[in-house]
Amino acid sequence: MKAFVTGGTGFVGGAVIRKLLAGGHDVCALVMPGTNTRMLDGLPVERVIGELSDTAILQKGMNGCEWVFHVAALYAYWGYTWDNFYQSNVEGTRRVMEAAQSSGVKRVVHTSSIASLGIPRDGTPGKEETPVMLKEMLSDYKRSKYLAEEVVREYVALGLPVITVNPAAPMGVGDHKPTQTGKMIVDFLNGKMPAYVDTGLTIVDVDDVANGHLLAMEKGKVGERYILGGENLTLKQVLDLLSEVSGRPKGRARIPRAVALTWAYVDTGLARLDSKHIPAAAPDAVRVSSRKEYFSSNKATRELGYTFIPARDALRKAVNWYRSNGYAP
Repeated sequence: MKAFVTGGTGFVGGAVIRKLLAGGHDVCALVMPGTNTRMLDGLPVERVIGELSDTAILQKGMNGCEWVFHVAALYAYWGYTWDNFYQSNVEGTRRVMEAAQSSGVKRVVHTSSIASLGIPRDGTPGKEETPVMLKEMLSDYKRSKYLAEEVVREYVALGLPVITVNPAAPMGVGDHKPTQTGKMIVDFLNGKMPAYVDTGLTIVDVDDVANGHLLAMEKGKVGERYILGGENLTLKQVLDLLSEVSGRPKGRARIPRAVALTWAYVDTGLARLDSKHIPAAAPDAVRVSSRKEYFSSNKATRELGYTFIPARDALRKAVNWYRSNGYAP
C-alpha cells in the first residue's frame, strides 16, 4: 500500500512513518515549510511541501495513495491563540477530509487524542463512549480536538471511510520538541522537577501508538474511535519509575494545585515580559491536571489486537533516547 501522512515530521507521525516503512509500505509525507525534518532524514519518503490549508497540495500528496493518516496537529499550552488551534486542528482536519474524499482513498485514520474524551466522575478509566460536552474541555487544545472529531463525523456521514484513534500520553523515540510529557521526563532527568501535583495519566510508548494506527487502518470499523493507551499511573508513580530506570533521585514533595496554578500565572507573566523565557507550566496545563486522566484501551485490544509494553519499559526507552540525543546527562 501507499500511504499519505500529515504530521510526519512530528513525534507520533514520525513513528507512524517508521512503522509503515518497516511493513513494506510506500510513504508520502506532507512537510510544512520551515519544519524540522530530522525524523524524516535518511528515510525513503516522498515529500510534498505545503500547508494543511491548501487542499490542492493535499490532493497532490494523496495522488496514488490508498491510505491517509492525518496525524498533524497543533499541541501546546503556551504561545498560541484560539485561532491558531482552530485553523490548524479544526479547519486543517476539514481540508484533509475534503481532499481524501475528492481523491477517492480507501481508508483514513484520523489521529485525535484522549484530550477530546470524557472522564467518569467515579474515578474509573474513561472509554470511547464516556459522555462529554464541549464546555468540559479545559484548554484551547482540548476544545480544538473535540471539534475536529465533529468534523470527522460529518465526513463519515457523507461516506468517507474514516477511523479515529485517541492516543494517550506517548513517550519514546523521536520526541524532539519535546512534547508536554517528554518535557516532564527531561526536566526530571535534569533535576528541574523537585515537586509534583497530585494527578494521574495514561502513559504509552510511541511505537505502540504507531502500531495502533496501522491496526486501526487494517481492522478498525469506519466511524468508530479507539483509545491507544497504556498503564494508568499517578504522577508520583511515574516519577518513581523514572527514578528507578534513570538512577536519578525521586521527586521530593507534593505541592497543592492552587500553589501550582498561582506559580503558572506568575511564570507565564514572566514569559510575556521576556520572549526568551518559556514557562515551566501554563495555567491550562495545571487546570487539566485537576483530575486523574485515566483511560481504558480495552476496545482497541478487543477489536484491533492492540497491545502495549509496560510503563517501566516505555520510560526506559524514553530516558535512553533523551540521553543519547543530548537532552540530559
